[in-house]
Amino acid sequence: MWVLFACGSAFFAGVTSILAKCGIRKTDSTTATAIRTIIVWAFSWLMVFLVGSQSQISQISGRTWLFLVLSGLATGASWLCYFRALQLGDINKVVPIDKSSVILTILLACILLREPLRLSGAVGVVSIAAGTYLMIERRSPSVGRPQKGEHWLLCAVGSAVFASLTSILGKVGISGIESNLGTAIRTGVVLIMAWLMVLTEGKTHTVKKISPQELGFICLSGVTTGASWLCYYRALQNGPASIVVPIDKLSILVTVAFSYFVFHEKLSKKAAVGLGFIVSGTLIMLLP
Repeated sequence: MWVLFACGSAFFAGVTSILAKCGIRKTDSTTATAIRTIIVWAFSWLMVFLVGSQSQISQISGRTWLFLVLSGLATGASWLCYFRALQLGDINKVVPIDKSSVILTILLACILLREPLRLSGAVGVVSIAAGTYLMIERRSPSVGRPQKGEHWLLCAVGSAVFASLTSILGKVGISGIESNLGTAIRTGVVLIMAWLMVLTEGKTHTVKKISPQELGFICLSGVTTGASWLCYYRALQNGPASIVVPIDKLSILVTVAFSYFVFHEKLSKKAAVGLGFIVSGTLIMLLP
């Protein structure tokens, strides 16, 4: 069953990237992140009350609280970096780098969680690394969307690093706690962090400038993010992180497909080969 939840997480995560990109064409990425986090937070707590796990809050240990908060901080940092990268760069460049977090996640899972690294896992890591390198080729920016230097690249790398830390900290944090409740608590941390960023950067005035259309896309991306999270952490609670994470990263297929139809972003032959390496490496990791 956890495999189905992992696949659901991949689908919703792929759709999220497209919806978010539609919502930050003119809207500040930090402000957009803060707004969509409200949707995710409400969605996650709705699920908590639907499954009736709110009564477990008093039973959460101090250690679990610590890792949930740390995981939330890592998630917030990853989101802020990711959506800034999406705003500055092409989806087909940003997403592969973000998905490369699977490499660091697997290595950390082996070192910190003592999860064994099989031969298939090692081959998969090498394949994903090669594919990511091929997909981040340098090419001219899309018409009408100038990429400001290489800032998008730094943001994308930051997103990948923090995403890997999120997976490891989240795995530890949801031990002995219902997954929906763990997700809701983590989302609360992200919500506070995102709005603090808006306040400290003096961007509260940008909220009023968001067009209804972009606001709609931002909210929809929050809904799909909530669905992806709930599926992901349910899978992570019952399955090994070294397998759940690679399945989740297959969301790149959904993102690439939608980016073609929505933004007309086409893959070059080199990038297409890189995508093949990433998908192949992910599938190899699932071999027994």
